[in-house]
Amino acid sequence: MSSIEIWKHVNQTTVKDFTLLDFPKERVFIAFLFLCIYVTILIGNFCIFAIIKIDSNLHTPMYFFISNLSCLDICYSSVTLPIMLFNCVSGNRSISFNKCIVQLYLFVSLGGAECILLAAMAYDRFVAICNPLRYPIIMNNRLCANLAAASWLSGFLNSVLHTVMTSKLSFCRSEQRINNFYCDVPPLIEVACNPAKASKTLLYVVSVFLGVSPFLFIVVSYIKIIATIMKIHSSEGRWKAFSTCSSHLIVVTVFYGTANFNYIGPTSGYSFEIKRLTSLLYSILTPLLNPVIYCLRNKEVKGALKKVFRRIYFLDHK
Repeated sequence: MSSIEIWKHVNQTTVKDFTLLDFPKERVFIAFLFLCIYVTILIGNFCIFAIIKIDSNLHTPMYFFISNLSCLDICYSSVTLPIMLFNCVSGNRSISFNKCIVQLYLFVSLGGAECILLAAMAYDRFVAICNPLRYPIIMNNRLCANLAAASWLSGFLNSVLHTVMTSKLSFCRSEQRINNFYCDVPPLIEVACNPAKASKTLLYVVSVFLGVSPFLFIVVSYIKIIATIMKIHSSEGRWKAFSTCSSHLIVVTVFYGTANFNYIGPTSGYSFEIKRLTSLLYSILTPLLNPVIYCLRNKEVKGALKKVFRRIYFLDHK
């Protein structure tokens, strides 16, 4: 064994705790902001989920996938935001190795599941616009349930690989500082002592499989959708067809844009502040915007919400 190998062996130790990034001095304001964001995410996504379950007019494949997306976003934000809120309020940035690995597993699982679910939603819109006569036959309850289940299962299976590979990394200190506000694969690979080539390769391969591949599928689907829409003679018909896809397109752009930059974007040439901002946007922005996008841009959801509020108002004043 060479002297370099002996030095590495001696200095690599079992990490007990990780130290997360510190928040700026305005902790009270940031904690209040995080609390408002988290409450907004919970209320918004729960309302979407509940209204779809209550209103029978929304029991269609499109809204079935949206309800799954809302459920995903509630879980997704709950993995990171409460811990960030606690750390911001208490000033305690330490997280144990086991808790960090659990957070990483859940975060990567739910993010991967959302990638596949967004692709399933694109397929639903493709069938609805490009093959409308066969839509009820193709997008039956069984297929929708299978697509949703496959999305969740793919995410959790994908995360097993990342979690196992990341947990086997060696670190040079018993308390290792990581450059992020929560535990994720890229920042842990960055601070590892042992060569992390296998973990980096796995990160890129799986990111391409669960990130780029579904995104390309969505792009191809929308190319065909747009081509079909352009064949519609009336402008009103074209606008109506496109309006059913616009909300999904916005969500896809926000989610895949931040996710791909976070995982397979350039590792150099960008400031630390930009990378830190991107990781925050990836974990917060999509769950926060989804209820707004699907409520404010969707007449059916707004109509269903008004009906429920009218019923509640009527019962209160009965």
